[in-house]
Amino acid sequence: MRSALQSPQLRRIVGAYTINRLGTWFGLVALALAVFDHTHSAIAVAGLFLAAQVLPAFAVPAVVARVEASPHRGELSGLYFFEATATVALAVLLWHFWLPAVLLLVALDGTAALAASALLRAELARAARADATGEEDGVPGREEEAHEAERKANAVLNVAFSATFMLGPALAGAVVAKTGASTALFVDAASFLACGALLINLRPHVEEAAGHSVRARLGAARRYIEEVPALRRLLLTEAIALVFFESAAPIEVAYAKATLHAGSSGYGLLMASWGVGVVFGSLVFARSVRRPLGAMLSGGALAVGLAYVGFAAAPSLAVACLAALLGGAGQGVQWASLISAVQRLTRPDLQGRIMGAVESIGALAPAIGLSLGGAAVALSSPRLTFLIAGIGACATTAAFMRLSIGAPATIAVDEQPAETEIHPAA
Repeated sequence: MRSALQSPQLRRIVGAYTINRLGTWFGLVALALAVFDHTHSAIAVAGLFLAAQVLPAFAVPAVVARVEASPHRGELSGLYFFEATATVALAVLLWHFWLPAVLLLVALDGTAALAASALLRAELARAARADATGEEDGVPGREEEAHEAERKANAVLNVAFSATFMLGPALAGAVVAKTGASTALFVDAASFLACGALLINLRPHVEEAAGHSVRARLGAARRYIEEVPALRRLLLTEAIALVFFESAAPIEVAYAKATLHAGSSGYGLLMASWGVGVVFGSLVFARSVRRPLGAMLSGGALAVGLAYVGFAAAPSLAVACLAALLGGAGQGVQWASLISAVQRLTRPDLQGRIMGAVESIGALAPAIGLSLGGAAVALSSPRLTFLIAGIGACATTAAFMRLSIGAPATIAVDEQPAETEIHPAA
């Protein structure tokens, strides 16, 4: 793992990402609790999450293309500084609460956050390639070395994400309980300022023949996805898988309290078990950088699906927690594998925009899953809903196994990508 962070630039990127993810949990928990306290409405809280994810998902690709078109330094840091400003405004707004203004600021903040995440992942890939081969676009004959460096860097980022996933909500909840939601938001704003300062010299500008307009750059990314079948199928399969993965979220409270009769403490233990599993899965991915990505994607999806089936059948909280460990491990492996697979299939100059598409899918698909899961549990029972989600997630395993993502997509800038064939045997 040490070799994945040789350059100062890689260390700054990973450090900024970790600080950002930890701070984001403070903002998310604080806003969710504050909105519920002011409105006493679960619908208002759902609106908060929709504003943070669904609305930004449509704007993110354009924001990424706009930042990459700019030759100026500091554009990526500017997104973090904008987030800091929006978060401070939210903290002040909680003292004079008005839900429409909160939702508007959250949507703007969410757009900047998803765009910054996409650009940061693209910069991580470029820095890892440059570390391994001396060139951001790789060196002919050393593509495998460059892709292995990308996977190692992604593994480090995934471990950082998992650690914040496990620690962030607990720390944020404690801060909100002791000092209030506004204080937690100020902590979140400080994390954005720290990220912006760490990345002030990072320049995500990408030169290309497609032109400097946002429309031209988006068109180039869209054509690339259309003309590389393996990438198109990968993104579509992941979108379907995420719908099933996320459909379980509205079920968990009712499952722990009404089905297992485990109370709030049982729900907390179930979520903690899932978090521990995510950390374990991240470590598994970090130690498996030479394993085929198709197998990792399939295995991760299968583990999540089997966990949900385990929830449906579990006779006790202890068995459900074991299933949660399995599901968390699958999640920890699956998402990191997806990012590495997308980067492997994407031309270096399009990394930022394709990562923007991934972030959009990662925001939209869960929103659909949440809606379907909530409707399903209202019409049936937590066990049956988990069973349906588990079967659906397991079914995506077959689709992931059929994807051809084993070898890098070696497509020159002036070539037509439709002729590229990507074999699954690597």
